[in-house]
Amino acid sequence: MNIRERLKSRIIIADGSFGTYYAGKFGTDESPELANTLHRERVAEIHREYIQAGAELIRTNTFASNSAELGMPWERVAENISAAADIALECADGIYIAGDIGEAIKLSDEAAAEEYFKAAEIFISKGIDIINFESFSDTVSLLPAMEKIRQKYGSDVFIIATFCVDRYGSSPSGRNAERLFSEAASFADCVGLNCGVGPVHMSGILKKISVPENVFLSVLPNSGYPVMSRNQLSFGSAAEHFSGKLSEISELGADILGGCCGTDPGYIRKAAELLKGRAPSPKANVKKDGEEKKPVYSGFIYNKNGDVRKEKLIAAELVPPLDGDDEKLMSSAHFLKNAGVDVLTFPDSPSGRTRADSVLMAAKVRRETGMEVMPHICCRDKNALAIRSALMGAHLSGIGNALMITGDPIPAAARQTVKSVFNFDSVGLLRIASELNSDMFASRPICCGGAVNQNRRNLDNEIMRVKKKMAAGAVFFMSQPVFSADDADRLRRIKNETGALILCGIMPLVSRRNALFMKNEISGVNVTDEIISRYPENGSREDGEAAGIALAKEIISMVSDFVDGYYFTFPFNRVHMLPEILDCK
Repeated sequence: MNIRERLKSRIIIADGSFGTYYAGKFGTDESPELANTLHRERVAEIHREYIQAGAELIRTNTFASNSAELGMPWERVAENISAAADIALECADGIYIAGDIGEAIKLSDEAAAEEYFKAAEIFISKGIDIINFESFSDTVSLLPAMEKIRQKYGSDVFIIATFCVDRYGSSPSGRNAERLFSEAASFADCVGLNCGVGPVHMSGILKKISVPENVFLSVLPNSGYPVMSRNQLSFGSAAEHFSGKLSEISELGADILGGCCGTDPGYIRKAAELLKGRAPSPKANVKKDGEEKKPVYSGFIYNKNGDVRKEKLIAAELVPPLDGDDEKLMSSAHFLKNAGVDVLTFPDSPSGRTRADSVLMAAKVRRETGMEVMPHICCRDKNALAIRSALMGAHLSGIGNALMITGDPIPAAARQTVKSVFNFDSVGLLRIASELNSDMFASRPICCGGAVNQNRRNLDNEIMRVKKKMAAGAVFFMSQPVFSADDADRLRRIKNETGALILCGIMPLVSRRNALFMKNEISGVNVTDEIISRYPENGSREDGEAAGIALAKEIISMVSDFVDGYYFTFPFNRVHMLPEILDCK
């Protein structure tokens, strides 16, 4: 019977873990996927055990069958996948088979999506018309693959997309389960959860989140939580408890039920005895199309009515101190407040040098001045857990704005002792913030922005990047400093092709030495020789500042007809230059 028709009348019992069961059963640490060609009889034995235990759907032994995990060229990976499909087909008689594809986190998004599609084509060519994307943490590489499958094979293929989350419903990349379900439902027939947590926490997650209408729900929890003993992970043995909790999960509307890490045929036998033949229950929480509301922001770009302000916006950057002395910064903050600045921004350890935390610095300035503040948050130093923690702290401190950036690399001299994180880039940061805004921060969302570099060699790529950031939740952009008419024209093109709200970067250089440093040692800026010639070699401080003020006014005149505001960065904290610059605004 077609799986769609079957699921309308009865739930389906899936198999349990392959990897942890294989390791325990055969006493080996080798990748179980290698057994598809090296130990075919082992793979077949496990499939048959699950079928005898009552599994009505088995997954091919291909979770990690990709070129990065197996360390093989694609041609050999394809042979591995083909062998796994043949073994499953030999074992199954009247049993549903799902071609299993795990997340290839070591590949680029584009390469991973391509391998997923090619793997699906191998399964489909063998007659396997169920594709199971298992334990994904994000949809970036998943959606393109599912779209290609759907475009080529239509409804002939049943697509399952399941995600791995923690007990709070967040994936390793910081995405929440409800949003992942919503995105995957664009192409998948069935969405769900597997791995990450045991049945108790998985049940709790499903009680809180909504499932898109018109999709089936797959739930495959771990047996429980692993324990490290003698350098080996082991799971508890509680098949009775597991099956009882699966029964509770079935009442929340799960259509496919099985197990992940730590489960074995004994677990599936208990589950089948309790659940086999049971009719599906209505979904506990269903989200209808178009039900999601757009958040109303209250950041610096909005007026009291929640509309984007029409006047030019003024942002000024204050760099947190390298030590514990913030007297100059606080003095500058009070000065800029009186100068009419709309928001103060605080970079996150620029150039990879340790400075006071941007969020904590912003919180102090806001508390003592009452100004709108905007910390920069980069993903160089923090994983998804730390990013979410920082954003929650910012929100609790009343901070309503944040600039999401990838971050400067660690200086080469420090790389032996200090390691970058880079779990994701600024687009990933924006997605995390967007989900927090629609969930935890729904009543007072953080207004998030992104950086734009008009000097990128390939401007088309930068335009595409801006569009990605807008789709991920960016509502404004701060540009790199503009120093020439060419810079201004490139920024104008970005504005015209994206419609983004852009604050143009303005840096009033204050000396010839300052200009030469920016030209030769800072990437992403375009200080011309003509600008350097404006600064005499032995000019006074007053001469340098006068040249910087004239330069800033000149840039403002170039961009005032299309930008939405200005983002000032003052070398050496020379914020006293701002009032004279703004005379031309």
